[in-house]
Amino acid sequence: RFETWMRENSSLAGVDFLRRAYEYCLIELSADSDALIEEWAGGIVGHNYPTPPRILDYTERITRKYLDWAICAGNPPADNVFNLFAVEGSTAGMCYCFDVLKQNFLLNKGDSIAIMVPVFTPYIEIPQLDEFEYKVLNVRADGTTADGLHTWQYDPADIEQLKDPKYKMLFVVNPSNPPSYAIAPETVKAIQDVVKANPNLMILTDDVYGTFVDGYRSLIADLPFNAMSCYSFSKYFGATGWRLAVTAVSENNVFDKLIAELPADKKELLNARYQSLTIDVPNLKFIDRMVAESRLIALNHTAGLSTPQQIQMALFSLGSLLDKDGIYHKRMIRLIHDRYDALWKNFGFKMPDDPLRADYYSEIDMMVWAKKLYGQEFADYMDKTYNPLAIVFRLASETGSVVLNGDGFDGPRWSIRVSLANLNEEDYVRLGQNIRQVLNQFADEWKASKQQK
Repeated sequence: RFETWMRENSSLAGVDFLRRAYEYCLIELSADSDALIEEWAGGIVGHNYPTPPRILDYTERITRKYLDWAICAGNPPADNVFNLFAVEGSTAGMCYCFDVLKQNFLLNKGDSIAIMVPVFTPYIEIPQLDEFEYKVLNVRADGTTADGLHTWQYDPADIEQLKDPKYKMLFVVNPSNPPSYAIAPETVKAIQDVVKANPNLMILTDDVYGTFVDGYRSLIADLPFNAMSCYSFSKYFGATGWRLAVTAVSENNVFDKLIAELPADKKELLNARYQSLTIDVPNLKFIDRMVAESRLIALNHTAGLSTPQQIQMALFSLGSLLDKDGIYHKRMIRLIHDRYDALWKNFGFKMPDDPLRADYYSEIDMMVWAKKLYGQEFADYMDKTYNPLAIVFRLASETGSVVLNGDGFDGPRWSIRVSLANLNEEDYVRLGQNIRQVLNQFADEWKASKQQK
């Protein structure tokens, strides 16, 4: 019926895409045509709970293929399968990850973890909550060039601290938020060396911005046994309101290994916790425990992302998989690069190209530019006279420009974070000019204060 409908309605908008998507699934995924269309039609109607709760069958196969491109640079790890859990945006994925780690005794109160900073603020705040109270090592992206510009990269020597087995887990947003830089190859190598020395190290990599870097490769691609990935469709497809994301865990992984190695008393508690789900709790996989915990176990049968959302996620994935020439990908990267250039040019500088730069955000350390433009004396005056938030508030009150303070992300105290995802290019022209205007105002006030002495 579906094939007949497509033939009879071939001129309708979207039918050609559906035909190509359908044929892709039949050829590349060896899909059963009836089962595929049943999943799509039933999923769009939304007449049932998601079954399986973790993710629909063909949605998982399609999305897995998309992730091979999006976070594995088209070269996924050999002899490895990613199991996916479709979630309500990566923020839900984060919550589920923290919870399942706690409930399964993989992270306990007082355990030591590491966070690569600057970082999305909830990764800073969640470990401080009463139910977690982790001891946190901040691994800082404090690398600079010879002339003092931030590279937003990490010192491999700092990474080496994680060889100490007291560190149970590493949290990383890659490319970073807000600096918006992918981790350099030498840092990836340093993390791989850490895992050799600390083989039980768990890693959560938040890969939402990866599609804005050509050839992006997630830590889960290079360390599939140790890492799990949170990936959201929100940014690349401009679909934040849809709440579409997946959490990916390899079929063979450190999380299941560590659960299997728990002491007998902990295993007994977990057997009691999950006994309503299966008679074979020891073989209940980590990712399926995550699904259950997302609905307090008792509601496991109602877990999962709504089926219309899952079908939309599959269609987004297929759109990229069918775009063999990468037309959309190139346009998205060009779009935000042009906005980045407009911002910095009108702030007064041209930043050097960097293939690791995602440009979804830009973090501007105003102290660096205060020194470069007006010297150390002015920088000292600015630091002594003003609160760093003065820039944020003055921009808003005098120009209507809204930015965030970078220290809220554990970035440099005088940095500001600009999102390059929300406005048109001409708006970033004005924003760059406005930021420079505020810095110039501070300099004028400094000069006036000197004349009064």
